[in-house]
Amino acid sequence: MSSPKSLFQQPASSFLSRDEAKTLTDRILGFSKADETRVSIRSGWAGNTRYAGGQVTTSGDTSNTTVNIQCTVGKKRASATTNVLDDESLRRTADLAVRLARLSPDDPELMPELGPQTYANISNYFENTANLSPEQRAAAAKKSIETAEGVWKGANASGALFMAGFLDAEAGATIVANNKGLFAYHRSSSVRLSNTARTPDGTGSGWAGSNARDWSLIDPAFLGRRASTKAVSSRNPVAVEPGLYTVVLEPEAASQLIGQVSGALNARSAEEGRNAFSQRGANGGTKLGLKVFDERVTFYSDPADPNILGDPFDAEGFPQGRNVWIENGLLKQLQYDRFWAQKKGVQANSGGGGGRGGGGGGRGGNVRMMPGTKSLEQLIAECERGILCTHFFYTNVLDPRSMMLTGITRDGTFLIEKGKVTKPVKNFRFNQSIVQMLNSIEEIGKSDGASPAPPMRVKDFNFASLSDAV
Repeated sequence: MSSPKSLFQQPASSFLSRDEAKTLTDRILGFSKADETRVSIRSGWAGNTRYAGGQVTTSGDTSNTTVNIQCTVGKKRASATTNVLDDESLRRTADLAVRLARLSPDDPELMPELGPQTYANISNYFENTANLSPEQRAAAAKKSIETAEGVWKGANASGALFMAGFLDAEAGATIVANNKGLFAYHRSSSVRLSNTARTPDGTGSGWAGSNARDWSLIDPAFLGRRASTKAVSSRNPVAVEPGLYTVVLEPEAASQLIGQVSGALNARSAEEGRNAFSQRGANGGTKLGLKVFDERVTFYSDPADPNILGDPFDAEGFPQGRNVWIENGLLKQLQYDRFWAQKKGVQANSGGGGGRGGGGGGRGGNVRMMPGTKSLEQLIAECERGILCTHFFYTNVLDPRSMMLTGITRDGTFLIEKGKVTKPVKNFRFNQSIVQMLNSIEEIGKSDGASPAPPMRVKDFNFASLSDAV
């Protein structure tokens, strides 16, 4: 018997092809009466499934094509957006962008639109992700839940394990075109699955998650097993005095912290004294060429890396390639957009369009840290006494100039004694400078293939207080 068809069959054609995108952008550019016009399009599909308490709670799929038309009149610039693609609507949106531009003040940092560019041919698109149906997502949730429940039953524990998770996937195309002859098109896909398991007594919690461009690289059973194993192991945690500890950071925990490095690589904010790569007392200088981290630390970005979410061009259509930002602990280069590069007389490595200085945060953005050679298990085995961290919660910036962050450990925090995980401990709030952390590395581990940062063991990590959160 053949299997029933999905209620929503997501076709790969639900977003614009290159030829369709070129035809559409040519139409729009023909409607604009501005001196310069840039058309930015995001066309794609997204699907998600959320589950809790052993069942799917929500599931949805959307397809959309959004068009942003940015118009420049003299030294004035403004934009308007629509997702209605008939000629009348597109012409009206282009006219609105021109009217808004004429009402806008002059932009003192306005740069002319780029001409035609050459882009790397990068394959970041997978059909199995683009066609991930609600039935497939539900089956993945079921596998994760059943595997987790099997671990719980194997522990001979009473009550029912509570499992919750979220699976979201997307696929589509990013397009940038202008009236100077530039046309950029790139299609990509991505998927992420995360699980949280809670024990019925409310004392144990575990988390596991992974992301990829290719759905076949996600293992729902493994993630369910890992989350539930951590939940079982973290029951009835004991309080340990806050203070400075050696920590073993799992890849997710490390990735949540190194996002600050990505934001600090902005040349303008560094030269204006606003981030950790500013040279104190140097009248606008930076730490370019100086040692900023442990010599084993290297950060790079590369849109061809399957584990880095990014396009081979930025919002202005400026080509993006592989960049090594920090090499063997030395600050090798900073990100200069076209305006700031012109002002400083250097070569631009970004078109710009991202604001006036950059922020940071998240799971590492488009910057990745080079891994080491040891497994997570080896990092633990070589630790005399320390804390194992699964991941963090409510991570926020306290001071961007020192990359000082605060947050709470979550879903699996354990004491390590003489190379073994011995007991669960209550969660901590931490106050930690990422600059200090990356200069206090004992060991860098192997990459898990999905996270921006590898696991690492770091000394003198500052746990400021205890947290009753589970």
